[in-house]
Amino acid sequence: MLARKIAIALKTPSFLNDQFVVATVKKKGRTHVRQGCQDCSVRTANVDSEKLANSKTAAQRLIQRALIILLAFDRKSNQQIAERVKLNRNQVGIWRRRWQESFDALVRAETDLNGAAFFRMIEDVLSDAPRSGAPGDFSAEQVTQILAVACEKPELSNRPINEWTARELADEVIKRGIVDSISISQVARYLAEADLQPHRSKQWLTTKETDPEVFQQQVETVCQAYLNAPALYFQANTRTISVDEMTGVQALERNAQTIPMQPGQPARIEFEYTRHGTLCLIGNWDVVEGTMISPTIGLTRTEKDFCDHIQQTVAEDPNATWRFIVDNLNTHCSETLVNYVAEVEEILTETLGVKGKSGILKSMKSRMEFLSDVSHQIRFIYLPKHSSWLNQIEIMFGIVQRRVLRRGDFKSLDDLKHRLQEFIAYFNRTFARPFNWTYTGKPVKAASLEIPKTWKEKWRKCKNRKQLALVQG
Repeated sequence: MLARKIAIALKTPSFLNDQFVVATVKKKGRTHVRQGCQDCSVRTANVDSEKLANSKTAAQRLIQRALIILLAFDRKSNQQIAERVKLNRNQVGIWRRRWQESFDALVRAETDLNGAAFFRMIEDVLSDAPRSGAPGDFSAEQVTQILAVACEKPELSNRPINEWTARELADEVIKRGIVDSISISQVARYLAEADLQPHRSKQWLTTKETDPEVFQQQVETVCQAYLNAPALYFQANTRTISVDEMTGVQALERNAQTIPMQPGQPARIEFEYTRHGTLCLIGNWDVVEGTMISPTIGLTRTEKDFCDHIQQTVAEDPNATWRFIVDNLNTHCSETLVNYVAEVEEILTETLGVKGKSGILKSMKSRMEFLSDVSHQIRFIYLPKHSSWLNQIEIMFGIVQRRVLRRGDFKSLDDLKHRLQEFIAYFNRTFARPFNWTYTGKPVKAASLEIPKTWKEKWRKCKNRKQLALVQG
């Protein structure tokens, strides 16, 4: 209960205004820390100190330390508190210093954590540091070697597996003679303490752009297009559209009906299905309005299909300026598309050259440069290679996958097409809103201010540093 009262004390204006006074006094060659709270309205609870002092249980020690802090809020001296809680003044000073060291972390936690988590943090601050216990069975060098094996590929140990398990690691370190014997659970504890998770992995994609400056410039161009889109839309009638294809959308018909969910039983979807073919969804995401406009759903995704899709989109507002954000697929910078943009810009087709030989049509690079011209009414902004994560339409495709396709049951391609069209119209009516794009293209920097830590967190960090120094030495 007193831990709760300390949490309440933290909410008092005097505590939050950082009016907690720390005074350092030197006596007989030793430094004593005295603390108090100016204009503090916190009062200690009516607790029987005799009962608290005589109790030897862990919970009572916690209450005793909480009482020390509450008495400190009443500006009692270490000697006065020591007489009240039946401890010596040095013990009182230890817990007052530990509370003062943890003060910033507690104030921060009060705003970040819920009540239960905040109380647990207070209990942790007022608890003893872990005891050293009996000497470990394994030296620091042995533990380091065990973790090093966990970071190796299993194939280097002639094991036909992709990732380590605790059982296989225990067997391997014994086989190598690192330890004579070790339990599986002990290996698992070492992995947990080192925050190593061999059973987990994440996928990532390396960009094909070899020049990091060029890649960074391309990323910033795309991000700036997103950030400038609202101003250009309202001031210059410029539409910013994110475009891509969702290919291989399967029309799967389940061979049996889905069994509805029941209490304690989720819905059960038939595993076997009949495949009626695939469709390609070419989607447009309006970055400002947050809607999916003029989608094209067909059987193929040829350069003619994409050019027809762009023409269909521009027809929505012929007087507007259009900026299309696309990836580097060859159909997105095709000869057909160049001819269409040249026609809109009233450029003679004879001046475009010959595909693969000369002029604007010579190569993908020359065609992309033409289509990226900022002076055109229809302009294309190209993503860096292998950077589809920058394309906002991919977020919308994820929504379509989850809401329509994952549990879908389609009797034909026409049924699938109709369901996609219905969902897009439904989404535009009910959920549509622009994505809150905050990425600027530059790496996100960590906060410059260090997160406050409690005395116990500092103690653990210092202990880990000493263990690392022992291994390195």
